[in-house]
Amino acid sequence: MEKVVFEKNFDECLNRNFETYSKYFDFEYKVFHEFRPTVFQIAKCLILEMNYTAITLTNHLLERLLKLALISKAVGVSPIPTENWNSVFEPPVKKYGSMLLGNTIEQCKKENLIDDKEKSVLFDVVRELMRNGFSHADAEKILSDLPDEVQLFEGSFSNPNNLKPVSLNPKLIPPLQSIHMESFAKANATNYFDYIFRLIGKIEDRLISLETIRKI
Repeated sequence: MEKVVFEKNFDECLNRNFETYSKYFDFEYKVFHEFRPTVFQIAKCLILEMNYTAITLTNHLLERLLKLALISKAVGVSPIPTENWNSVFEPPVKKYGSMLLGNTIEQCKKENLIDDKEKSVLFDVVRELMRNGFSHADAEKILSDLPDEVQLFEGSFSNPNNLKPVSLNPKLIPPLQSIHMESFAKANATNYFDYIFRLIGKIEDRLISLETIRKI
């Protein structure tokens, strides 16, 4: 493929999508300043309509968000002298840094960093569908609502009027899986990222509120 083809596609995507996603570039972080480059990359993927990439990177953002939320709750969000960073961060990083997603969701709810509805969405929808479906390449999670059988028609250029019906299971056939997964990614990448992006702000506000209560 020639470079000019990429340039044309990039220009078309940029012109078509920049206004929709540019709002994510100017977010004012209160706690999780380190998320700025990750959010920037995801927004760029969405502008370029790289939906698979946007979803898998959003999965990373979510898992990192929940771990850092727990670490920040443990150490507080007030400035810490640099010379104390090792001793302050080592215990919570060892405790939460390797925790599995299901456990971080449960722990964040226990620490009042997410509410009941958010826990339900993260545990039952995001963990199963988005994380397992894409980061673990478990197509069955994404295609579970499809029928077990669809009817297609097989033909040939030599005899185009002779169409033979064939029944196939789209959940089992890799080429059909790919078609449906691509369609799913296109339909859901933006909403998924926006949900996690807004969750960042909510958790930041809760950490600040909990820090204020702790100091009273």
